[in-house]
Amino acid sequence: MVRYRTDWVLFMTTLVLVVLGIAVVYSASSATVVAKQTAQTAAGANEFAWWKPIAAAIVWKQIAAAVLGFLALMILKRVDYRQLNDVRWAFLPLGLLLPALIVAYLYGRKHRWISFGIADFQPSEFAKPALIVFLAWFVVKRLRHINNLQTLKPAALAIAVVGVLVLAADFGTAVVLLGTAAAMFFVAGLDKRYFLFAGAAVALVLVASLFHKPYRLKRLVAKLDPEYKVILMVNPSGQLRDWLESVSVVADPNYQAHQSVIAVGSGGVFGLGLGEGKQKVLYLPEAHTDFIYAVVGEEMGLWGTTAILVGFVVVMWRGMRLFWAAPDDFGKYLALGLTTCLVLQAFVNMSVVLDMGPTKGIPLPLISYGGSSMLSSLVALGMLLSVSENAG
Repeated sequence: MVRYRTDWVLFMTTLVLVVLGIAVVYSASSATVVAKQTAQTAAGANEFAWWKPIAAAIVWKQIAAAVLGFLALMILKRVDYRQLNDVRWAFLPLGLLLPALIVAYLYGRKHRWISFGIADFQPSEFAKPALIVFLAWFVVKRLRHINNLQTLKPAALAIAVVGVLVLAADFGTAVVLLGTAAAMFFVAGLDKRYFLFAGAAVALVLVASLFHKPYRLKRLVAKLDPEYKVILMVNPSGQLRDWLESVSVVADPNYQAHQSVIAVGSGGVFGLGLGEGKQKVLYLPEAHTDFIYAVVGEEMGLWGTTAILVGFVVVMWRGMRLFWAAPDDFGKYLALGLTTCLVLQAFVNMSVVLDMGPTKGIPLPLISYGGSSMLSSLVALGMLLSVSENAG
């Protein structure tokens, strides 16, 4: 009889974060839903009923995604992770996702979704666990020859294709993917000179992406040089400044960050109370998605934001513990990649919300609204729990 060793600390931390996220998504989105329904009522729609804000709220989609995600987590945690150490699992998910990424980039909406009517699919979210499984398989297969050029070519190609596609459509996800890959290759012992080459290549792609979508460059300048002092030193005539102003899609690129800081600051230590936040009503865009951490700060205060931060620190602790405890190299690198991806994304999101970095669209795992993000995160945690259950 198989004896399963569930990491209950990791499992319960995941459950608490998901439940907390659903509560905050309801609070952050309810104001928008009520406003829309009130407008419909004023326009002659059916009379507003007490149950409509709840029935219409997007929280139900989040609950559905959480339920599906936990089903996937429960299945994956019982599947021996070593079954993923196979060429089919290394290439098949990426092979299916790459066409989806291309379609999403060419025909998707603002956030590169593929719409299926009742639900939207964001391929870039599922590129994360797919690429991590590929990298874990690849690194283990070539661990003794990790610095061989013949080894690096296929890995570089896979990362470049996924990275460029995601970068073109989703800058924040690209940062997380490339950061995760760098961590896995660094631990595997990749020579520093290859990191220098890779860094130069990534820098060129980043520069190209900034000019391909100039509003990204405007956001970066608004963060680093908001008064254009350096820009005017480089270009005293002001042509570069005028061009940056012309490509901006909003009057103030730092508007979200400023409103986010106001929200977090107004919450104080104990917060205004769940549902009592003011910034989510017409002031803070994307309050229930990328900037939901600000809603936590305003409504739950320092205690709430610290609780979420501690939650991801626990995920990092348990994931790194599995990296050291896994009995085989595949388990080690799978745990390392999954943990790095989840925690890095969480820390990047928090830093943006606290105005510690340029604004970029990236959700807070398990907390932000988004079915693809929720499913992808719980799939990753299911694989991480599988390492725990099947180790030893």
